[in-house]
Amino acid sequence: MALAHSPGEVATQDSPFPAVVELNVGGQVYVTRHRTLVAVPDSLLWDMFSRKTPKELAKDNKGRFFLDRDGFLFRYVLDYMRDLRLVLPDYFPERSRLQREAQYFQLGELVEQLSLKVDKPNSANEENCPSDNQEEGARRAPNADKPRLATSSVAVTPSPPSSSDSVQPRRSGYITVGYRGSYTIGRDCQADAKFRRVARITVCGKTSLAKEVFGETLNESRDPDRPPERYTSRYYLKFNFLEQAFDLLAEAGFHMLACSSTGTCAYASDQGEDKIWTSYTEYVFCRG
Repeated sequence: MALAHSPGEVATQDSPFPAVVELNVGGQVYVTRHRTLVAVPDSLLWDMFSRKTPKELAKDNKGRFFLDRDGFLFRYVLDYMRDLRLVLPDYFPERSRLQREAQYFQLGELVEQLSLKVDKPNSANEENCPSDNQEEGARRAPNADKPRLATSSVAVTPSPPSSSDSVQPRRSGYITVGYRGSYTIGRDCQADAKFRRVARITVCGKTSLAKEVFGETLNESRDPDRPPERYTSRYYLKFNFLEQAFDLLAEAGFHMLACSSTGTCAYASDQGEDKIWTSYTEYVFCRG
């Protein structure tokens, strides 16, 4: 007697792809059903996982299908493909970037929904976050239909608006940069020193200040959707050069106030005399 199958199960059996697919999107790992990836006809994912074979697609060293896109934003793309609905957090400052991802994955309806949301006055938070002036203007948005002369007079009341606007984004605050590094020293300290680059540089402070200073080089995957006026200690940088972080802080007007460091030493092995030094250092920067 033949077994009854749902249409999704039949489609999965006819496909060379497994029913559950593992993806590596920009270093972030996702596990989803194959039918979710082909839920939107004529999209890029539909073309990849319905018209092609597993051998034709790029994979990482663990056999997962690899996509060189923003791993943080892909979760919203995947959520949309599960039930074809766009659901975003109350504060979501990455709408324009998510719209770019939707265009890449050829999700036309998602692009249109994001365009409508961006056009709403209370959804332009990604431009309003760095400036208190702009937040005050957003609160006055419901009165936009009143006579424009009153609105323009309020906007022009500060006699030097251009100078205040240029200074306003540079609000005072603190940013702490930390890093952990290690190196090995052999019997002859000068000849056998083996240095290793820093694995990760962490950033602690107010979200709006961290984004202003480090911009696209800031990795927010460990603490997504953090409002701009809240503090975080879970951000880290996408590069491993401490001097590059110092340069960005200096360009943004920050000055170092203090630093502290701790270190430990241990032998690399029981039989050798090589020592491994591990240190953790924090630098505190301020802009007054």
